[in-house]
Amino acid sequence: MVGFLSNLLGGQGKGVGIEINPDRISLAQVSKKGQQYKLLKYQSLEVPEEIFEEGQIKDSEALAELIEQLLKEAKIKPKQVATSVPMRESIIRILPIPAELNDQELKDTVLNHEASLYLPYPKEEVDLDYQKLGYFVDDSDGIEKVQVLLVATRKENTDLYLETFQQAGMDIKVLEINSFSLIRTLKPQLQQFSASEAVVLVDIEFDSTEIAIIVEGVPQFSRTVPIGTYQMQIALAQAMNLPTSKNTEILQDITIPNNPDQTSTSSTSSQTWINPGMDSLLRVLGELVDELRRSVNFYINQSGDVEVVQILIAGPGAGLAQIDEFFTKKLNIPATLFDPVTSLGITMKEELSGMERYGLGTVLGLAMRMN
Repeated sequence: MVGFLSNLLGGQGKGVGIEINPDRISLAQVSKKGQQYKLLKYQSLEVPEEIFEEGQIKDSEALAELIEQLLKEAKIKPKQVATSVPMRESIIRILPIPAELNDQELKDTVLNHEASLYLPYPKEEVDLDYQKLGYFVDDSDGIEKVQVLLVATRKENTDLYLETFQQAGMDIKVLEINSFSLIRTLKPQLQQFSASEAVVLVDIEFDSTEIAIIVEGVPQFSRTVPIGTYQMQIALAQAMNLPTSKNTEILQDITIPNNPDQTSTSSTSSQTWINPGMDSLLRVLGELVDELRRSVNFYINQSGDVEVVQILIAGPGAGLAQIDEFFTKKLNIPATLFDPVTSLGITMKEELSGMERYGLGTVLGLAMRMN
């Protein structure tokens, strides 16, 4: 069984995390002294288009060679690493289980009975893991129960990651869901919220946005929306009659209007040439906002007394200037940008663009898991 959940907060040592995305792979090595993390290595490579198809690994052998190149350029040779699978490839559930069960009874109940209720495919085709969270008294029946976090992914997906890294000469010590890696870097921010306050983590990645609604550091609701920086870049380029590609650098020069209903009166030259495509970009952002609103409303209707009080925007998409103000205005929920480098107090040797810097959360979280 693949361990997705053990040691969620990390261990000791010099941890190496490798994040794999359709647009690039990234490596981070961090060390920990006390509560302070130090970034020892950071390396990133673009992924050729033929390696992925519709977000799925198509050529594992070529990906393994790219991982080897990444390690060579980083000048390290780890035997074991941490990596992650996309949240869209997983099932995440919070289960209430009677607290009276011993550990073996709990394991049997979760893995052999409860899990089958939530799996859309046969249990023998999935890797399962679970972790006890906290105890509570169920208001509906007055019985003390324990919350259990259940995670499942299809074996064919986890096996593909395991085989790819083996081809690159390494073993995967930790394979987890990418949103868990990101949440690990968010710990200082999440500690300021109470048990009755929910935080919406909006991780805007290359080809999708992962939404996780978090209470007390645990995702209570998870969803993936097929809108990312790639879709934004495509909409912008097509509207401006520019060539389309995987490169999303054009978005780094974008400033989302404070008043998204009025985009034609910009006074800056940088904004003027962007304006022909701004309406198209705003339509894509509007679709993302609509999906986010649906997710929040669904959670509120299911959660009872918990209030959604904050949106945290992470991932490369957080590098779009003023996107936090755009979300705040559209959703009437305070939105802030999450900078993992600042949050962890890490000093970078090289200057990164906003999109690169905000996109470091998952790979840093993976490296922290190995510490």
